[in-house]
Order: sequence, then C-alpha cells, then structure tokens
Amino acid sequence: MELLISVVPVAVFLVALIALDSYKLVRVQAVLMTVAIGAAGGLVAYVVNSQLVPLFGDDPSIFSRYVAPLVEESLKAAYILYRIRSQKIGFLVDAGIHGFAVGAGFAVVENVYYFLALPSATIYVWLLRGLGTAIMHGGVTAIFAVISKNLFDQDPESPWLRILPGFFVAVVIHSLYNHFFLKPILSAVLVLIVVPGTMMVVFSQSERILRKWLGVGFDTDQELYSLVTSGNISETHVGIYVQSLQSSFSSEVVVDLVCYLRLYLELSIQAKGILLMRQAGFEAPTDPEIQEKFAELRQLEKNIGTTGKLALLPFLHTSTRDLWQLHMLESKN
Repeated sequence: MELLISVVPVAVFLVALIALDSYKLVRVQAVLMTVAIGAAGGLVAYVVNSQLVPLFGDDPSIFSRYVAPLVEESLKAAYILYRIRSQKIGFLVDAGIHGFAVGAGFAVVENVYYFLALPSATIYVWLLRGLGTAIMHGGVTAIFAVISKNLFDQDPESPWLRILPGFFVAVVIHSLYNHFFLKPILSAVLVLIVVPGTMMVVFSQSERILRKWLGVGFDTDQELYSLVTSGNISETHVGIYVQSLQSSFSSEVVVDLVCYLRLYLELSIQAKGILLMRQAGFEAPTDPEIQEKFAELRQLEKNIGTTGKLALLPFLHTSTRDLWQLHMLESKN
C-alpha cells in the first residue's frame, strides 16, 4: 500500500495529461517507452549518485541541494533533447507529456529505492513522496521540455543554446525543492498547485498554435497541391518557376523535383487530415501504401539532392512542426 501511494499519483497525472490531448499527438506506446527511458535514467542516477555522495563527507545536504539536481535533470533531459532534435516532438503539448513521462519513470524508480531503503517509514512519508517529490520530478522535466521546444522552434540552428534556459529552470526548481525552505506538506501542496496550473496553460497555448497551424497549413497545402496536379501546371506560377530551373538541372531532375513536391504535399495534407479527424473524435484508417510513399519520397530526395531541395524551399513547409507531421504519419502506419 505504501509503495502504491508513492507511485499512483504521478501515474494518474500522466494519464490525465494524455486524456487532455484532444488532438492525440502522443501515442500511448510512445509514452510508455518514454516512461521506461525515465526509469532507466533513475537506475543510472542511482549508480552515479552512489559514487558521488561519499565525496561530500558528513554533509549530504550539499549533494542533495546542488549536485543531485544537476545529475538527475541532465539524465532526464537527454531523452527529451533527442526527441526534439529528431523532430519527434511537434508541439508544446507532446513536449510536456513526454517531459512528464520521463520524470514519472524516474520518480517511480527513485520511490522504489527509498521504499526498500526505508522499511520503517510511515505512510505520511510515502504520501509526501507520491504527491510531492514524484510530481516535482515530472513537472520540472515537463517545464524543461516545453521551454526547450519553444526556443528550438524559434532557432533550430542553435540547439545547445536553446536548451540551457529550460535546463537552468529545471535544476533551480529541483534544487529549491531539496532545500526544504517550506515544510514538506506545504512543498507538496505548492507542487500540486503549480504543476497542474502550468500544464493547463501549456495545453491551452499549444492547442491555439496547433489550430492556427492546421488552418493555414491545410489550406495552403491543398491549394498548392491542386496547382501541381492540374493538367496545365505550366501555366501556373509553380510551373513557371519549375521551367526556370531547367537551366540549372537536367530534365530528369526537374521531373523528380515536381514529383517530390507533389508527394511531399500529399503526405503533408494526409498528416493534417489525421489531426483534424482526431480532434473531431475519429481515428483515421491506416493507409496500406504509406510505407511505399515514404520510400518513394526518400528516393526522390536522393535523386534531387540537397541543391534540389533548396530550389523547392519557396514551396515546401520545412518548419519543425511540418517535419514532425511526417514522422507522425509514418510512425502511425
């Protein structure tokens, strides 16, 4: 019972976050994988911390206040950074969910360790660890993920500089929590107020951005796709631009450029359609040809090369969200 009390609250909070994701941006399997990664991070933290604690002599408070937050937040942040850099996180909502999931997995392992190490602890201790410490672990990593994703979208070319603010905030909050400036019960109450409130703001802001992105992107993609697939493309501004490329590329590459643009737009429209269906409460059917389409897209990308992709930039949407939607579409199928 004591162990359940220490881990159930963070699990319930994570389930609530997934349920609040109206566009279903995050697959349950992916969240479970993230929880497992967080748990693995907890095991690594145990090994690292056990080696570092003896270096601080008879005052373990120095370690818990200043060193442990740095070590533990680094381990939790690593996987989030990987997902952001590999375009597997598209919006603040899924950044927050994956961030909290990493922290949840980490907290479960930590609480299991303390459960085994403190067999005589009262149920009061486990309530505080479940409602306070565990939620704190998930909350600070979610905050790191949201801040880092937001800054990365603004400038994806400087990823290391963009993660420092979020990492600093996570470490400082974790450190302040470990200072015990407040009574444990007050710290737990504060965590239960701040973390849900922060996540509600994040969800609201993210859904507003997502609705705007879907509305503008879907319309422009459809309009451009209609031009590319029309029988008289040569008379459109797309066709005129493509004709201007014939002096720089061979006729075979020009044909591949048009095919690449057509297929890229088709997949982009399909991905946005899936999100719109999810928001309406429907699950889009699986496309049996999706893997063949992505294989063709990669082959065309290879054929046109980097120079060809640069030539198509006036028509391609290549923001982090647009690249994420392709990952989402491919992984769904």
